[in-house]
Amino acid sequence: MRRAPRGVVAAVVGALLVALAVSGCGMSVFFPVVEESTPFPQDVDPSIEPYYTQILRWEQCGDFQCATAAAPIDWDDPSAGDIELALIRQPAQEDRIGSLLVNPGGPGVSGYDFVADSLDTAVTEPIQDRYDIVGFDPRGVGRSSAVTCLEDDDLDRLLYGSAAGARGSDTWLNAQNERTHAFGQACLTKNGALLANVDTVSTARDLDMLRAAVGEEHLDYLGFSYGAYLGTVYAGTFPDRVGRLVLDGAIDPALGDAQLTIGQAQGLEAALRAYLAACMPAATCPFQGTVDDAMASVRGILDAVSKNPIASTDGRLLTADTLLIAIAAPLYDAETWPVLDTLFGTVVAGQAEFALTIADGYYGRTPEGTYESNLMEALRAVKCLDYPAQNSVSVMKEQGKALTQAAPYLGPYLAYGDLACLSWPFRSERTPAPIAAPGAAPILVLGTTNDPATPYAWAVAVASQLESGVLVTLQGEGHTALGAGNACVDATVEQYLVDGVVPTADVVC
Repeated sequence: MRRAPRGVVAAVVGALLVALAVSGCGMSVFFPVVEESTPFPQDVDPSIEPYYTQILRWEQCGDFQCATAAAPIDWDDPSAGDIELALIRQPAQEDRIGSLLVNPGGPGVSGYDFVADSLDTAVTEPIQDRYDIVGFDPRGVGRSSAVTCLEDDDLDRLLYGSAAGARGSDTWLNAQNERTHAFGQACLTKNGALLANVDTVSTARDLDMLRAAVGEEHLDYLGFSYGAYLGTVYAGTFPDRVGRLVLDGAIDPALGDAQLTIGQAQGLEAALRAYLAACMPAATCPFQGTVDDAMASVRGILDAVSKNPIASTDGRLLTADTLLIAIAAPLYDAETWPVLDTLFGTVVAGQAEFALTIADGYYGRTPEGTYESNLMEALRAVKCLDYPAQNSVSVMKEQGKALTQAAPYLGPYLAYGDLACLSWPFRSERTPAPIAAPGAAPILVLGTTNDPATPYAWAVAVASQLESGVLVTLQGEGHTALGAGNACVDATVEQYLVDGVVPTADVVC
């Protein structure tokens, strides 16, 4: 559940509730050429130099400029063929500093759509005034060479179907493994070598190539959630090319998937508690008693839906997994907490439609049953290359017990994550480890104290691991700090990006 910044999530949930469809500027409609980027000369291996020195042709697309870059499908074997990377930019409004590349998270969220649709929610006006804001769809995502695996109906069955047996039972485990194996084989058939090369290190190498292609000696970058992780990996891979990096909602690279899941489960429970504490004094709140009573009720609702999924009017099932997505998404921003009042009320009444509408927004599914994004396919493909999956069922069950002990209300429904990658066609070769990025310029690491998706402890860890890390703490609720409307955070980031002013000590807002 590593997604976009809070402002983007709030906009998505709000749009769902008023049944509005928002679309970005399409790359299929081009206008006359605006300009060509002059790439920055770079001393790189001759086999990859053509990618670094390529000329990007920027063409008008609506209110923005769009271009397509080429990258090798395999950076270690450039002769294996190329992929395309879709870019979009908003030129600086005033005296230009350079290019600021941005990534809103995921993995699998479109950076292209972020710039086209949601830029004002997280990138303040002073930053937009001075930078060309450049969004891109990473390899495997959206308008770039994308991982696509299933037709819409088959993806519906994967996401909204129900595996047989009680959760955690051998029957359930076997059914889940069969489903994920079939999914992986479908992805392999349709994508071939691309599926083996959508890992974050490869994307970080793309990012460095894009830096040079847009004409910059050093990378100025703003990354949220998974985008912050991408920035961390970039710093560790190219420390001498770090310019001004802002990592908002950082993910600790030293943690394995099981540890990350525990942290997220605890973060979601803390955010759920905060919602319930705010909700329960109101007459419209669907819960009564204490916050602990309400937390137990939420667990009871999940248990009930797990045993008896609720059928919707279109035939899809609201399972516990989907209900958890519908609970988590509004927790990303306190402004969308009231959505949960309706969610819980309708589910208790045996109605699936409202919960499915929220989940559809997360998955990028339209009311017509088509998918506007390949988020779920890309997320799975990247995760399985970034995090090693162990194949012992007994270990999975022990990890499930530890997860339940750490987060007793939501933890059980986040267990058995290794099943997603157990039978994936390509295994991860990465070993989780701290990233220090020795010699890198100062890097700003942002963390929110009650972030439900990327716990504050991860930001603290990343800032301490990076030799040049500076921690900016937002005391409050929600996923990521920029876009929260906090003047202290905004000013700190603006002074860093626009003026090059690095805080002399960690900042608390």
